[in-house]
Order: sequence, then C-alpha cells, then structure tokens
Amino acid sequence: MKSLLIPGLAIALALGGTALAQTPPTRDPAQIQSGTYAVDPGHTQVGWRVSHMGFSNYAGGFSDVSGSLVLDPKNPAAAKLSVKIPVASVTTTSDKLTGELKGDQWLDAGKFPEMTFVSTKVAPAGKDKAKVTGDLTLHGVTKPVTLDVTLVGAGANPLNKKYTVGFEATGTLKRSDFGVKTYVPLIGDELHLTIAGAFERQD
Repeated sequence: MKSLLIPGLAIALALGGTALAQTPPTRDPAQIQSGTYAVDPGHTQVGWRVSHMGFSNYAGGFSDVSGSLVLDPKNPAAAKLSVKIPVASVTTTSDKLTGELKGDQWLDAGKFPEMTFVSTKVAPAGKDKAKVTGDLTLHGVTKPVTLDVTLVGAGANPLNKKYTVGFEATGTLKRSDFGVKTYVPLIGDELHLTIAGAFERQD
C-alpha cells in the first residue's frame, strides 16, 4: 500500500505545482470577462457578527448560497446581483444555539426558509470597489441594504478551468427592522455581514 501512495502523492504535488505556477488572478476590473455568472456555493461564505451582551462579538455563518451575477466591465453600474441563502444553513460553534436560531423565536427557518438579496443600484466607488444597494428579504420583511464591495480577483480557476470572479462585501443591518427582536438590546441589534463571494462564468 505504501508503495502505491507515494507515487500518487508525487503526482498530486506535481499537478499542484503546475496549478500554482499559472497566471495569478487580475484585480483590474477592466480585464474581467463580461457575461452571466453563477454563485460557486462551495467557495462562497456569508458570515455574520453581533455583540453578545457587550462582552464579545459573536460570529456565525450561512452556506449553500445560490444566485447569479451579470457583469459588463465597460458598464459596471449596470451589474445585476441576485442571491438566495437557505436560512436553515445558519451555523455557530454551539449546536444548542444553532438550533435556537432556526426556531420561531429567531429566524424561523420553517416559515421563512430563504433570505434573498436583489440588487437595485451599483455605484462604482474607486477602481476596484463599489457600493451595491439592494432589497434584502429576511424573516418575511424586505428592506434596502447597501453593501461595500471590493474585487478580490478574476481569472481561470487552475483546477476546474472555469473563469471565476471573486468579491468581498461588508454591510450592517438592524435585525429588529426585519422582525428579529429576541433579546434586543441584550444581544446586539446591529448585525454585521461579511461575504466572500465566488462566481463562475456560464458558457
């Protein structure tokens, strides 16, 4: 068995070395390929953070994101973003708390299974930055939210060869505005979002 594993490991390392040697992603928005992109759910993360009684900033996340992005580097203001996040994907480091957050005292995943964001305005804010305003629907309530978005990089994924573009977005909302009021203000009303988004161009 050992004799079989060593050649396999050598091949994997060799392939990895080849991939790493490829051209790094560009951070120049003008070089991004135009087209329609789909969320890469395996490499897209939605993180959130709230104040826990003023003692700590408690964080968790969502996963299994889906959605689309339409890009034209010649007209960045015309970009369109639409994403869906399954509420039941919420997770924390506490199994008990994770279960509570899915319940009707908090996010009520059974009644409101999806959180969605649909952009309504994209305003460039520098060479590789933009402010993206859209309608966020959470807990059955829709409110406008603005995200600060930064281009991380774009290029061909060296492993699956798919053209990929990645962004980081941050934003803040008041959960009570969306009807999630449990333990406010003991547990912070301000919910800070950090989104690592990866999108693959569709042929």
